[in-house]
Amino acid sequence: MKDNRFSIGEKKPDIEINKPANSGQKFWQRPDFTLLLYVLFMIASMYLWKGAAAGSPERLDWSDFLARLNKNEVTEVYVTDRYLMGKLTEQDEKLRPRTFVTVPLKDPELAKKLEQHNVKISVRPPGSDWLSKFIFNWVLPFGLLFLLWGWMMKRMGGGAAGMLNLGNKVRIHPDTGEKVTFDDVAGADEAKQELAEIIEFLKDPSIITRIGGRMPKGVLLAGPPGTGKTLLARAVAGEAEVPFFNISGSEFIEMFVGVGAARVRDLFLQAREKAPCIIFIDELDAIGRQRGGMVMGGHDEREQTLNQLLTEMDGFDSTTGVVVMAATNRPEILDKALLRAGRFDRQIVVDKPDLEAREAILKLHTRKMKLASDVDLHVVALRTPGFVGADLANIANEAAIQAIRHHREEITMEDFEAAIDRVIAGPEKKHRALGEEEKRRVAWHETGHTIVAKTVPTAEPVHKVSIIPRGIGALGFTLQLPVEEKFLSTKEELKDQIAILLGGRAAEESVLGSISSGASNDLEKATEIARSMITRLGMSEKLGPPTWGKRQELQFLQGQGVTEERNYSEETAREIDAEVKDLVEQGHDRALEIIKQRRAAVDAIAKQLLQKEVISGEEVDEIIAAVEGASNQ
Repeated sequence: MKDNRFSIGEKKPDIEINKPANSGQKFWQRPDFTLLLYVLFMIASMYLWKGAAAGSPERLDWSDFLARLNKNEVTEVYVTDRYLMGKLTEQDEKLRPRTFVTVPLKDPELAKKLEQHNVKISVRPPGSDWLSKFIFNWVLPFGLLFLLWGWMMKRMGGGAAGMLNLGNKVRIHPDTGEKVTFDDVAGADEAKQELAEIIEFLKDPSIITRIGGRMPKGVLLAGPPGTGKTLLARAVAGEAEVPFFNISGSEFIEMFVGVGAARVRDLFLQAREKAPCIIFIDELDAIGRQRGGMVMGGHDEREQTLNQLLTEMDGFDSTTGVVVMAATNRPEILDKALLRAGRFDRQIVVDKPDLEAREAILKLHTRKMKLASDVDLHVVALRTPGFVGADLANIANEAAIQAIRHHREEITMEDFEAAIDRVIAGPEKKHRALGEEEKRRVAWHETGHTIVAKTVPTAEPVHKVSIIPRGIGALGFTLQLPVEEKFLSTKEELKDQIAILLGGRAAEESVLGSISSGASNDLEKATEIARSMITRLGMSEKLGPPTWGKRQELQFLQGQGVTEERNYSEETAREIDAEVKDLVEQGHDRALEIIKQRRAAVDAIAKQLLQKEVISGEEVDEIIAAVEGASNQ
């Protein structure tokens, strides 16, 4: 739950639209200068390599050297104790004398032969030339290239270590920064109560040691993404006023074997030096996955890192005041060795907030915003079931953007309504113009959902109906507002949901005489509910209470990583399919019957939708009362 603190009324500086983005930068700070350096670096490298290759002497056999000497093709030689090097009369492509090197035989007449052919002779003592050649041909050129390369890497950040990503990734939040406490965390009361004991132990480890106990070594925060696990860990550090080591699980793993294990050792070494403190590992599943068998006879880098983490958590003394906290949204895939007692002793679930917690989170994120008098955060919380703290912070921010867009000095309830619609259904597609026939079909489709929802006994109240296209492929929507938080669904409620989902298709079929592809998502959801009722919830009269099929799904990531193992026969599969079909058809027949019985209300709501495009739940009630009340008189 990230706290987006800002003020709507602050005056922002004007932005010059036509001013280049890098106009305030110096030339050597601009990206095009860096590109120029890359080009110069490549040209210099090619030039030096080419020069080194061109300047290397040609190797001659001794017999070839004597043959060239007899032809007077040798002009100058340098004699050393190991080889003989010289120049020829021939020239290369740059009109320079060609050079050669050869290993001479012991010939006492060599000097006389050279004099006979007018060859200039120079004798160099042993070891006199190799040093100068090494310095000028290798050290100096490559030294300059290395300096240029190092300067370029420094501009990229971190030098060579930064390029290879080998540096230490542990970040310690400075004590001078803004502290996060439990006052900055709304909701999650159960988790905060669990963590309060950790804070007491960190402030005074002797509280538990004097009665023979020990402080928990590890705390695992598990929950869906965006519920505030990282914020809770920082709040614990802020409340206890201890250093906070923060590292992501993915930052341990690199392309070089052993780097991850070295980082784990370094992390715990620093933590022991600064104890009492908190080590927080975000996304623990990146390194804590269950270990398998050895691949190709050896461990991979991730397993080495995990083994080092297990060793460190076993090795450090719990009385030193070092607590390891970790967060994950996939606890099912963690290695069992991580979750045993003595490592992550305490596992805390940070679940999605309930109605009261959502309202508290909204108050936290809007405490510095200018809200109009008509804003009711309780209604906003009611409209956002299943939303996590990050989603609610996004809604508050979107509402502020909506207010600025309409040049308002305060954020109104209309802005919050628009923000919720944007988050749930996507932004309005104002330029996606529907044809007259398509718009008419969408209006009757959404009216079908609405009238069935107003008829079935267990449906939630209709809050808004819209035929404005939103997001990707959504041509309209019917929004229902829950009256209270519900965690269970009865068989009758699920049947009502199926009927509501099929109300749009039933309205198209009954009123327009044909069906369209607009009900594809409704059909998919209705079929999924029906199949769950038969195979997982034991709501089939024919098949009875047993469950059919072994379904594996990540606890906090519904719909992701779902696998289903079929453990029933073909005959049972046919019976399941028949039951699912019957449930869906019953819902369709029920919705069709409701549409036919309340046809006058359907037509009136659809016509009002065509005129206004968006109508509220109160307007729906008024239309139904006006039409059906008049018909009953």
